[in-house]
This record gives sequence, structure tokens and C-alpha cells, in this order.
Amino acid sequence: MPPTLPRVARRAVLAAMGASIAALATSCEGPQDAGPTVAAPQALLPEASESPSPSPAPTAAKPAPHEFSAADRKAIEARFAGRAPHDWGLAIPGLVTKTMTSAVALTFDACGGPGGTGLDKPLIDTLRKLHVPATLFLNSRWIQANQSLSAELAADPLFEIGNHGTAHVPLSVTGRSAYGIHGTGSIGAVLDELLGNAPHVHALAGSPVPWFRPGTAYYDDVAAAITSAVGLVPVNFAVNADAGATLPAPKVSSILGGVRPGDIVISHMNRPGSGTSGGYAEALPALLGKGIHFTTLSQSGLSVPGIPAPA
Repeated sequence: MPPTLPRVARRAVLAAMGASIAALATSCEGPQDAGPTVAAPQALLPEASESPSPSPAPTAAKPAPHEFSAADRKAIEARFAGRAPHDWGLAIPGLVTKTMTSAVALTFDACGGPGGTGLDKPLIDTLRKLHVPATLFLNSRWIQANQSLSAELAADPLFEIGNHGTAHVPLSVTGRSAYGIHGTGSIGAVLDELLGNAPHVHALAGSPVPWFRPGTAYYDDVAAAITSAVGLVPVNFAVNADAGATLPAPKVSSILGGVRPGDIVISHMNRPGSGTSGGYAEALPALLGKGIHFTTLSQSGLSVPGIPAPA
């Protein structure tokens, strides 16, 4: 795999348990278990680079995802028309669940919607106090409800922004559901979910954002392939630290205590008052003391479709 992208290129590559699942599903992912890890997907568009290059080539790069033209969309729809999905879940082939280094990548989802538009400020304060970087996956609904906060977080060099979708729904070409949330039901709807939030996260980051995770974190294999085809990286996780922000702080801390080198960890930053912030406040000092290194996705050695990495 290509080596880690340099810091100057960072911007460029930048549900609940039991009876409460249905209510929480409108705003956050529910309890999930990670499956086997797979390598980062390769770009599916024919013009994407298939090998590392000594330096980025802006003139050869694909347009930013939200700049896809009607012709681009038509080409994607024609390419995937008639494909029937065979896999569905959180760790299907084509999803990224591990970094390409020994560093651990913390990722935090901000889902938006009813009950999910808050900010867990103590969590963010802990990350800043301990100088722990993270990738923040922001949904369109959360951004619209927290425009100034979104801008503040995006401007913090400790963090980078990920795309958490437009309507916060599972990514499926057949409308499959997860945690009671009905998924996208066609190729066109998948494209809408992928690209509708792109202008928002692009504006925040100042450049195209390659990292994508759908609401509920569920994909089918065709939708995952479409994600790569539009130049995005379908990201999931190896460790679910807070089960949709439903776990008490001691449980969050215990799960975090078991992270391994290269894990991508999912948690939530949109539910203040949950056990997430307390669990991180307890676990992070101990992990740092053990020599665990934390990274953003852009600094984790993962490749980005269509954006060659330096040799």
C-alpha cells in the first residue's frame, strides 16, 4: 500500500439496546460487532491511478464527488445496473476496518436528526487536552444544526472531517433496513446519499473529503463498490466502543482498553450525557501510557481512489 500521506496533503484527502433500539436508530448507529478486516478498496473509475506516483497530479484527479455531472451519474448508473447484491453488513468485502500502520484511528459519528444533534463537548475537550487526533464523520443533518460548531471542529488541526451521509440511512441498492431504518433503494438513491453531503463537508474541510460511512454503518456489496466508484473510501470499524452511545462509561473504557494496533474505532460525538466521554477520559491516558499511537485516517497509510500518494 502507498505510504502515509504527508501533513500538507491532509486537507486534500481529507440502536440502542432492547426496547430503545427503534428510538435511537433515528439518530445513531446501534450495537454492532465488527467482522474480518479487509484492505482498502481500489478505485473503480477507469481514470483512477492504480500505482503510487512521486507526487500528486491535480490535473489527472477526478472531480470532487459533489461535482459529478449528470453524465457522470448516468455512467455510474449504467455501470452498476442489474447488479444484485450478495453481501450485507458491517464487514463485507470492500470496506476498510483497519489502518495500514500500527496506529489506532479513532472515528466519531455525528448523526443528527431527532435526539442526535447535540455535541459531546467533554469528549472533544478530552481529545484536545490529551492531543489525541480523530476523524469526525458528520451527517448533513448534524452540520445544518451545528454550523458554527462544524466550522470550529473542521478548523482544528487535531481533527479531520469525514462524510456521514445525507439522510443517515443504510447504503443499499435494494432498500434493506438496519435498526429499523429503511436504506437507500436504488443506485440513484445511493448516489444521492453519497454525494448530497459532499458540498457541506467539502466546504468545511476546504477540499474534497474522501472518507465515507453511512448511517447505521451498514452497506451491501454493490453500494460499497459504488462508493469507491465515485472516489470515496467506504470506511467502517474494527472496534465499536460505545454501541451507538448506549454504553456506560466503565464499559466504554473496558472496550477501549482492548484496542489493538491498526484498529479503526467507532464511537459517537452527538449524544452528550452518554457514557462515551467518561469512558474515553478514563481509557485514553492508560492507552497513551502503554505507547498506543493515535492517527487520523488521512495519516494512517490508507489509499484514496484517484489521488496518488508520494513514493
